[in-house]
Amino acid sequence: MLTMVNNSLLYQEQAMLETVSKSRFKAKALEYFRKIEQDGQAVIITDHGKPVLKIVPFEEKTQTVLQELRNSVLRFDDPLEPVALDDWDALK
Repeated sequence: MLTMVNNSLLYQEQAMLETVSKSRFKAKALEYFRKIEQDGQAVIITDHGKPVLKIVPFEEKTQTVLQELRNSVLRFDDPLEPVALDDWDALK
């Protein structure tokens, strides 16, 4: 999924995907599920013309994200110390 950098990128992504109203989706949900499985394309569900949900095919993700982070911390002096004391409401 596209991380929202700005609204125009989000709307560009949605324009490329199929959109369907909640009421139409409810009546034909199984058809849409099969289509998403077969095509691999996401579907945007709208409520009064406004996008509210995005249904995407499931992807089995491996540990690649964690592997990318491995050995990325060079030094960690005090693991129990908050990163920024001002950010912790409990310390105020």
